[in-house]
Amino acid sequence: MVVKKSQQRLGFKTGEYVVYPAHGVGVIVSIEEQEVAGLVLELFVISFEQDKLTLRVPVAKIKSVGMRKLAEEDMVAQALTTVTGRARVKRTMWSRRAQEYEAKINSGDLIAISEVVRDLYRSDEQPERSYSERQLFEQAMDRMSREIGVVNKLTLTETVQLIEKNLAKSSKRSKDASAESDEEAAA
Repeated sequence: MVVKKSQQRLGFKTGEYVVYPAHGVGVIVSIEEQEVAGLVLELFVISFEQDKLTLRVPVAKIKSVGMRKLAEEDMVAQALTTVTGRARVKRTMWSRRAQEYEAKINSGDLIAISEVVRDLYRSDEQPERSYSERQLFEQAMDRMSREIGVVNKLTLTETVQLIEKNLAKSSKRSKDASAESDEEAAA
């Protein structure tokens, strides 16, 4: 079934970490050719350890699925700055916002994911999140922390602490946001 293995294709090489938008950070285990239904396909074999998942992505499809290299350090710094900003929560129905957050998370864009983390973050003084808000926050936090962790060579715990420290810097924002939500409730 496997015809041959190679080491590099389209700037991606084996052993390299990549971001696959629908699954987050994975490592390219190999690049191989397989015959499927009489056609020979060249595939990236990507392992996502956290999900115990192995994905085979045709080399020709990496652009259309949005697979990319890890963010550069300046992009990581920008993402960490984004989470310190003020939450931008639209006044639309939760189901609509949830779809938008899901789309941002699955875009694979580190800045978009950090916006979701920022917008769904709740400090200890703020009211509890709903189940679906918690799920989306945890999913965004997981994607963001895994990429930043690999880029900065930190453990997952250290990365989560780094992000939470940056979220805490926006304590002024959290007080403003809770005041705004009180005003919205009164309106």
